[in-house]
Amino acid sequence: MKKILLLVVIYLAFISLGLPDSLLGSAWPSMFKSLNVPIHFAGIISMIVASGTVISSLFSARFIQRFGVATITTISVLMTALALLGFAHSENFIFICFLAIPLGLGAGCVDVALNNYVALHFRAIHMNWLHCFWGVGAAIGPVLMARYLAMGQSWTKGYSTVGWVQMGLVIILLMSIPLWVRKQKNQNDSDDSKSKLPLIKLLSIPGIKSALAVFFCYCTIEATFGLWGASYLVLVRDFKAEDAAKFVAIYYAGITIGRFISGFVSLKMDNQTLVKLGQGLILTGILTLTLPFQATILPGFFLIGFGCAPIFPSLLHNTPHNFGKTNSESIMGLQMASAYIGITIMPFVFGKLASYIGFSSLIWFLIIILAIKIYMNMDLNKKVLTKNYRQ
Repeated sequence: MKKILLLVVIYLAFISLGLPDSLLGSAWPSMFKSLNVPIHFAGIISMIVASGTVISSLFSARFIQRFGVATITTISVLMTALALLGFAHSENFIFICFLAIPLGLGAGCVDVALNNYVALHFRAIHMNWLHCFWGVGAAIGPVLMARYLAMGQSWTKGYSTVGWVQMGLVIILLMSIPLWVRKQKNQNDSDDSKSKLPLIKLLSIPGIKSALAVFFCYCTIEATFGLWGASYLVLVRDFKAEDAAKFVAIYYAGITIGRFISGFVSLKMDNQTLVKLGQGLILTGILTLTLPFQATILPGFFLIGFGCAPIFPSLLHNTPHNFGKTNSESIMGLQMASAYIGITIMPFVFGKLASYIGFSSLIWFLIIILAIKIYMNMDLNKKVLTKNYRQ
């Protein structure tokens, strides 16, 4: 019963991680007008949020060892809740940029802590479902935002609602702290801290650089499409802002549904096969969007999300297998940092690029990044297989 309760708490924590991730992309077609800034400035906010997450991911192992998973998770969710409520009470771009700092810092440590815990102690089905619940939060955000925009209300109302939902999750996490403390003490391996490698030696492990590139490319695809998908529909396909926000929700719904299904599929398929299947579905979804029909836009958005679904959790769950359990927490932090560097830089890069050549370039941008990801994933599998053979 304690194990089930702990899983429920972990799932709820991942809902809290997903809630703010999709708000900016769905709100931005309306948001940039009220802020009176150029449309590509969404990349600046996204970059600040992701930079905070990169920093907290890199220092996550140290914080988790000192304060514990329960405290780090609760503080992280509280930071995001306060930042979101701050968004809701500001229509000043500079102030929003400052609020983006704690929003990013709040995500990094809890992300690493929960992913590593599940990778070490639960089967792949739970890792997929964990990120399924992230998708639940990410899908709820645009739905709420689209509803308020359709009612003629400001984007600030959407941020306010999500901020108070986060506050509710903080209360649940506070109530669960005794459970977390007991569980953490029972699961810690006292020998792990004695043999962890420094950063330079971690980077010398065969396949680690390819793994970091794979995480970078995957999150570039997920974040860039999540942030600019609505703007693509408004500026290229002549959608209304509230309708475009609904399609962003469909994209995240594809991720959510896909991760729920891939949890069951993981009982029959290994992680590498799930990653390859997801890559194929993403390519199919992107090519579907190139068709000049309105009817193909919905399945295109859904397929891209559905293809994204198994990739991230499968890669994370494979971390102890690829690089060993002893350093998995540190390597997980590196992978999350690389992922968020992609989230930090690439949506901004694309936004700036699109301001010159147009948002129709989104399709080709995604195809190029996906091709790089496929190649680096093949290189990762090859190097891990060679290392395991030598051992």
